[in-house]
Amino acid sequence: MKQKIFPEIELKRPIIISGPCSAETEKQTIETAHALSKIGIKIFRAGIWKPRTRPGLFEGVGKIGLKWLKKVKEETGMRTCVEVATKLHVRQVVEYDIDAVWLGSRTTVNPFAVKEVANALAKTNLTVFVKNPINPDIDLWVGAFERLSNVGITKLCAIHRGFSVYGNSVYRNPPQWQIPIELHRRLPNLPILTDPSHICGTPNHLKEVCQKALDLNFDGLMIETHITPEHSLSDKQQQISPEELNNLLNSLIIRKSESENESQDELIGYRKQIDSIDFHIIDLLNERMKISKDIGNYKRNKNITIFQSARYNELIESRIKTAKELGLSPEFITDIFKSIHEESVSSQ
Repeated sequence: MKQKIFPEIELKRPIIISGPCSAETEKQTIETAHALSKIGIKIFRAGIWKPRTRPGLFEGVGKIGLKWLKKVKEETGMRTCVEVATKLHVRQVVEYDIDAVWLGSRTTVNPFAVKEVANALAKTNLTVFVKNPINPDIDLWVGAFERLSNVGITKLCAIHRGFSVYGNSVYRNPPQWQIPIELHRRLPNLPILTDPSHICGTPNHLKEVCQKALDLNFDGLMIETHITPEHSLSDKQQQISPEELNNLLNSLIIRKSESENESQDELIGYRKQIDSIDFHIIDLLNERMKISKDIGNYKRNKNITIFQSARYNELIESRIKTAKELGLSPEFITDIFKSIHEESVSSQ
């Protein structure tokens, strides 16, 4: 059974956390919260301390913003959530009765920072969200959860916000879905939310990313909203209005999880077919590696180098051609045969 993020309130999937990138003024914070509360959002997020890439940009209002979040909680009944990066942040969050905190991607990447925050959180009852590290390192992400668990924190949740890459991309931070999927495999009881705002960087592809997260059976979404996004002091391009959020959520398809489906006989049948094919693939790969070893012995006896670039290029091109004829992705087939070839060279 998955851990509950807020055991004291009922949260149905998908869990939605929303609010501005930054709490900028009391008016902006309160108005955004009331607009979100009216459409049923129960968890309000806002940045108080903003880690910026370069100095001179808006770095948040600091402690005074916590007073505004306390007022949000009193007026709307919403749970409140802010980012923390130091033990001082944690002390001030506790002082103002904030319900939850998140560790940002720049904090998760630093084990020393995670340990400091974990120790400061140890005697609190806060819910703790952990964003993936800024670089695609699954072990750093898992390590953050281990450090928090080691000090007795039990209300934990992952936030998948994409990963930084060098070069051009349609995303601000490409999602690299295989990484949160692997996190779920390793920590199956840990809830996972996706942050499409940071993945997309603009409203473009927002619906697509939200739907993909829900189709992968992630538990919910963290989406940045602002009462007037065009006037935001930080990340204005990636924030949407509460009305736009409502329209987005109403457009998403919420599919059932396996446990909610009464009959799974057909699905079980398909999976048995896949299992049979997978074991057949393993047997064939084993036979292929035996032949590779024979080739290696032949080359050694004839004093021939192991790697033959012309043969490798011919192999890849022919496999891609066949893949295209069968309607398979050339990139997919290339990745598979690159791995097979590397293993063959190793065995030779």
